[in-house]
Amino acid sequence: MKYRAAMVLLLLSSSVAQAAAQEKTLLFIGNSFTFAYGSAAWFWGAARVTDLNGQNVGGVPALFEAFTEQAGLAWDVSLETHPGADFAFHLREKQVEITSQPWDVVVAHSYSTLDAEAPGDSRNLLRTGEELAGLLQRTNPDVIFYVTATWSRPDLTYRPGSHWSGKPIEQMALDVSEGYEQLAREVPGVAAVNPVGKAFNRAIRTGVADGNPYDGIDVNKIDLWTWDHYHGSSYGYYLEALVVFGNVTGVDPLALGDGECAAFELGLSRAQAVALQQVAHDELAAAGVALRTPKAMTPLPWATPCG
Repeated sequence: MKYRAAMVLLLLSSSVAQAAAQEKTLLFIGNSFTFAYGSAAWFWGAARVTDLNGQNVGGVPALFEAFTEQAGLAWDVSLETHPGADFAFHLREKQVEITSQPWDVVVAHSYSTLDAEAPGDSRNLLRTGEELAGLLQRTNPDVIFYVTATWSRPDLTYRPGSHWSGKPIEQMALDVSEGYEQLAREVPGVAAVNPVGKAFNRAIRTGVADGNPYDGIDVNKIDLWTWDHYHGSSYGYYLEALVVFGNVTGVDPLALGDGECAAFELGLSRAQAVALQQVAHDELAAAGVALRTPKAMTPLPWATPCG
């Protein structure tokens, strides 16, 4: 009996060690566009992730972790965020947190206008993005570094006095995307771009979302932005998390299905959840991402809370 018990303990220890070895670490670096300011997602699922600043934030990182759990994947997710921060801020103020361990994967974005002082100018993004990539690689030469291209802001499109005033709502996202795509082309340490802004554009173009929250939201369309027409809504952050999840893991966002638990807890309808999953799928496919559905993955039934 003692021998049998010892063997059971050995097998259990081996299984735990194997699971730990397979678990991947991921760090999100960003600002309010990562911690989901202005939405119900801000503190949702905070216990799922490690907030390196101790602010009990869930946000997009917690949504990502929930998706990975439903896909049967093992990810240990952390975040380092600060309001209004760009890459320069994180490099200057948060190197201790960023280099606290050799992360397997890092997902990061800078300020929403590319440069807070010179909107639309990508030179600062390129310089500081290269510095951040170098810092991450010195901590772990094998790190996989993704950058997230964020969305158009209606407050900078429909109101006067902005670099994007009077332009189509899609234009800001395209300009921001080009900055990050240039960074990915020119800096070997950047693996790929998460095309979140282009996914917002696709949601508008396909009729899933309304492109102008200032004139009201059309029937059966969603508002991707919160009350300030600047930050994302729960819908917008849900779409952001889907795009990052699909790009980083290679799992098709559509595999989550209409019973996806985070959507249910955030108040999205089944149709809205699937519509946003479809947008993420289509945008990633357009970017050439090879998507898969894990064989063991079973979509949850509707109204199932996240475990």
